[in-house]
Amino acid sequence: MASLVQQPLVMTCTEWDSYRLLDSGAGRKWESFGPHTFIRPEPQAMWQPRFDQWSAAGEFIPGSDEDGGGRWQFSGQFAQEGLPDEGWALAWDDVRFTAKPTPFRHLQFFPDMAPVWEWMRAQLGEMTEAETLNLFGYTGLGSLALSRHGKVTHVDASKKSVAQARENAALSGMAERPIRWLVDDAAKFTAREVRRERRYDGIILDPPKFGRGPDGEVWRLEEHLPGLISDCAKLLDKDSRFLFLTVYAVRMSSLAIAGLLQEALRGLPGQIEHGDLAVREEGEGGRLLPTAVFARWSNPV
Repeated sequence: MASLVQQPLVMTCTEWDSYRLLDSGAGRKWESFGPHTFIRPEPQAMWQPRFDQWSAAGEFIPGSDEDGGGRWQFSGQFAQEGLPDEGWALAWDDVRFTAKPTPFRHLQFFPDMAPVWEWMRAQLGEMTEAETLNLFGYTGLGSLALSRHGKVTHVDASKKSVAQARENAALSGMAERPIRWLVDDAAKFTAREVRRERRYDGIILDPPKFGRGPDGEVWRLEEHLPGLISDCAKLLDKDSRFLFLTVYAVRMSSLAIAGLLQEALRGLPGQIEHGDLAVREEGEGGRLLPTAVFARWSNPV
């Protein structure tokens, strides 16, 4: 039976070539995405910024609705010329991708996931014929990180996101790797995989608080996550290596989602850990800015 480690962990994203957290505070964060800096809302930055002034190519101004909404306000080159249609190229390890401000306040990727990509690769070790599943895969950075270990099935309900993931694969020189790019509802796809009696060596899922599938299927995290995790557990066995679950923008404890994994994976060996994803500000004594909660199952074979 998978054992639960009750003490929470922090998986910390430190600065890397294409990303830095420059400062945070007063409900905002100041970040560098390659050659451009941006300011975005961050409710968990309740302290005061270290620097008096921030200069940025753009700032996301949130709407009055706490569940989202808002607009970008650009300055300098972007204000004069507009955003480049193709965005600009960034890299993490051997993965290449494009960044560009979106209406949803992020820039087509989540930099705090970098330690998760490293952790998944470590779980697979020297495997080159693994089969992994990326649910709610977005623009594909996690899928590309996993592709060095074998076959990957990438599932997202957004045609635009999957198209961007394919472009990122081409940019990375990974277009020919064995990745299935699927526009599908994650929960329905997973249920079909259970009926097909499929198995995977690893699963990563990053479900939204609320979303819709390609045919209008409604996803509500608190309502539908338990069933999805139950189905994911049926796609794993004693030889599988990991399951990684992240939850953003929800008032939920990591211990709660760890308990959900413990229930679903009770028939498997290994251990379950939980905690926070966080980004460290650059510079000596940089503060940790929490971004999400996670729960993960690992099974050294």
